[in-house]
Formats: sequence, C-alpha cells, structure tokens
Amino acid sequence: MAKRPTIADLAREAGLSVSTIDRVLNARHPVREQTARRVHEAADAIGYHAAGLIKQHLRRHLPHYRLGVILVKPAHQFYQDLARELEASVRMAQSFHGIPLIEFAPTYMPGDLVALLRVLGTRCHGIAVVAPDHPKITAAVEELNAKGIPVFSLVSDFAAGVRQGYIGLDNRKVGRTAAWMLSNAAKRPGKVAVFVGSHRFQAHELRDSGFRSYFREHAPTFEVLDSFVTLGEPQITYEKTLDLMQREPELAGLYLTGSGTEGAISALREEGKGRDLVAIVNEITPVSRAALADKVITMAVATPLSRLCQELMTMLARAIETGTAETSGQIFLPFDIYLPENI
Repeated sequence: MAKRPTIADLAREAGLSVSTIDRVLNARHPVREQTARRVHEAADAIGYHAAGLIKQHLRRHLPHYRLGVILVKPAHQFYQDLARELEASVRMAQSFHGIPLIEFAPTYMPGDLVALLRVLGTRCHGIAVVAPDHPKITAAVEELNAKGIPVFSLVSDFAAGVRQGYIGLDNRKVGRTAAWMLSNAAKRPGKVAVFVGSHRFQAHELRDSGFRSYFREHAPTFEVLDSFVTLGEPQITYEKTLDLMQREPELAGLYLTGSGTEGAISALREEGKGRDLVAIVNEITPVSRAALADKVITMAVATPLSRLCQELMTMLARAIETGTAETSGQIFLPFDIYLPENI
C-alpha cells in the first residue's frame, strides 16, 4: 500500500520549511497568500490529506463582492441557462466570495434596463448586462462609472467606450458562418429571410450584417429579403414564419439571429415539410436540439456559457480591485456549432 504523504513530503514538494507548512496548516501566524497557494498546489500534487483544509484557509481571507447581472426575456430557455451558469460561477469563484444578484428585465425597452441598472448600482460592486445599444443605457453606465462601479456587456455589446468590456461572440463572424452553411446546404438558389429581435440589439444587427455581406460576396444568386423584426417573441416569430412560407414559394432558407426561435421551429414543423428549407438558429436549447434531431433545422450556433461566465468572473474581479479590466474592449469567445450529427 502506498505510503501516506507526510508534512515533510509536503514541505519538500513545496520547497518550504516544515515550520512554514505548519503555519499554513494550523493558521498559527499569518503567511503571504502566494505562499499559502504554493502549499495548496503542492498538497494537491502529492495527494496530501489536508489539501481541503488549506483551501479553506485560503478562502477565509478572500474579499466579498456583490455582483449584479441584468438579463432579458425571463421565459426564454437560453437566458434561464445563462442565469444558472452565472450564479454557479459567482459562487465558485476562486479569487473572491461572491453573492450573485440576478435580475430579469421584462422587455428590451431602455427604461426597464436603466431602472434595474440604477437599483443594482446601489447594491453591487460590479454589474454585467445583456442590453440593446441605446443612448439612455449608455448614460446610465456613465453614471455608474462615476461611482466606481464597473459595467460589462454580455452576449450583445453596448455603450462602447463607456462600459468596461464586452464578453461574447464575434457576431459578424457568426452571421457569415450561418450564411456559408445556408448557401452550401440549400438545394437551389432562392430567397433567404433573416429574423432579428431588435435592430438596437447589436448582436442581432451584426449577425444580420455579416450574413448579408457573405451573400453579396460569395452567393449573389440568392436574394436576401429585408429583415423581419420579431421582438424576440415566439408567437410573432411563428406568425411571420408561417406568412413567409405561404407568400414566398422560392424561399430557400431562413436565419434566426436571436431569440424567438421556438416560434419559427413550430411553423417549420407545421408547414415546412417537403420545402427543402435550410433553417439556422442561434443557441442550443431543448427545442433547438430536438429540431436538429428531427432535421427541422440545419444548424445551431451556440455561446459557450461556462467559458463566458469564467471570463466574466476574472474581468469583474480585476475591475473591482484595480478600477480597470485587465483586457478592455471586446473578448470574443469561440462559438459552438451544432448539427444533426453531433448533438
């Protein structure tokens, strides 16, 4: 049977004296955080039995932060998944003790979001927001900046030059990827439709722009129709999709840049059989996953939620501690692509 690692083994692995290890284990005298982390890493490496205790000692002195998050559309599965992942990431953060305060705005309307920003600004050390790009929201972010409260944009960028940073996808690249798939998967050239939740929602606008630019450059035999605005509502998306399929016999495909995809999928299930339509959506949910399995849609482009939340924790902690994010500007995450054969 393997010998159980001793305190002398731990000291040897960490390159420290036994007395220093004793101070870390028993918290007899203060030691530098860097030293305590070194001992913890060594304990993990050799399987020392008190590695968990060392970790507890490390966390005892961590700062406590209240982190506010504002999301939209509480009924939408993607935002529910994002809320759960954010809450878990805050509670599991390694560099601070976090208390998540997650609020849902009922609409994309600037007034709803500004009101929540101001409330969280009185309660939180830092805030992350999913929001449209609007002057009223930018002004609210400037007010929070003046109070020393950093604000980050998630999923869709806004308030560029004012917010601390953006974490999400390169949405123009997402749109071009969707266009590449649709143009190559379509059985024939024809008309193509794009659905956006809001032209103020920068993620949707950039996906729309990238989608159109690809067709202009590489697939001019297709006709991209004017964008359909759905406000992210499944019922509106459902009705517009049904109407579109009935009015446009030359329809070759459609691209859903944001939420409301459940409505389009319902319409495709009802009226899309035999039409050879290529449908592409954003985000993987139980509904879009089932639609892929049934080959109702062709592809889903998804945000890696765990990676997004981990990046946010790092940037929020840095901004709260130093007054500025380590990496300002935009952090583009690699996006996931789901097809009927890899779900």
